[in-house]
Amino acid sequence: MINRPVFISMLVSIALLSPVAADPRRGEQNEARQDMRAGKVKSLREIEANIVPRMRGMQYLGPEYDPTAQVYRLKFIDRDRVIFVDVDGRTGSVLRQR
Repeated sequence: MINRPVFISMLVSIALLSPVAADPRRGEQNEARQDMRAGKVKSLREIEANIVPRMRGMQYLGPEYDPTAQVYRLKFIDRDRVIFVDVDGRTGSVLRQR
């Protein structure tokens, strides 16, 4: 039978050697940053500065980025409803709000 300290150190060793799952949002962030640096899209700060003030009374939850469509999706909550605002990253124009 393995004693407790040895067992715990084995578990810690396994945990340290196991690969950590990548955060999918990191990929989105990197792609948005690359597209912005290449001049393909506006920065998230520019997009937020234009859109967030329009959404009075709503709490801003954060962005997502679709690199294929070059579209930012800003998420807001208004009481019990989640509102998505899709914004063209190239022009900053609102494509749809739902």
